[in-house]
Amino acid sequence: MTQEIKRNALVTGGSEGLGLALVRLLVTEGWQVVTDARTAPRLREAVGDLPGVTTIPGDVADATHRADLVATVDRLGGLDLLVLNASTLGPLPMRPLRELTAVELGDTIRGTADANAALMIELAHQLLRRHGAVVGISSDAAVEHYETWGPYGAAKAALDHLVQTFGAETGLAAYAVDPGDMRTRMHQDAFPGEDITDRPLPETVAPRLLALVEQRPPSGRYRAVEVVPA
Repeated sequence: MTQEIKRNALVTGGSEGLGLALVRLLVTEGWQVVTDARTAPRLREAVGDLPGVTTIPGDVADATHRADLVATVDRLGGLDLLVLNASTLGPLPMRPLRELTAVELGDTIRGTADANAALMIELAHQLLRRHGAVVGISSDAAVEHYETWGPYGAAKAALDHLVQTFGAETGLAAYAVDPGDMRTRMHQDAFPGEDITDRPLPETVAPRLLALVEQRPPSGRYRAVEVVPA
């Protein structure tokens, strides 16, 4: 009897929001999942003893933490899916560009685009071993221009470009996916004091992202609302 080989995924920022919804969905579908988050207690509380999940607390912007992630994936034997979800809005409350320092602007872009792209590059061999796919979580702010959203939008636009260039260079499936507005802590941080209960929960968006990976259309930029789950 042959043993079924499980598919392996790494989801950055898996302690809440869309990242957590994806971790839970992937496990339900039989994947082995590695995930991280900057806050260890929050990660433990969110994922707990969920079977099939390996948690590694840390900041993806930290090279030592990324090395731990790569080593863990190597022990699993390769990577079928990399979801680059970890991100930051930047300084809160969000402010116009003219009120930001160069350090604040740079930190926002590095924390979202540079950090995730560095991990993607460091995992290239593991993705190629399994002909894996890369999903960079994008935003409409990457292609539209909203007041106070400049650093976040620029970071997402840079990540979009890096993910799709990686796909063009490697031949792997590479997607920049705009999940749309969701009812998450990050979205609430962007709109303090406002009622965001009309936004869909991330659990309703996660199946569309997984469907995109399963369907494997051409690499490119997609809106989750346009993807039809199986």
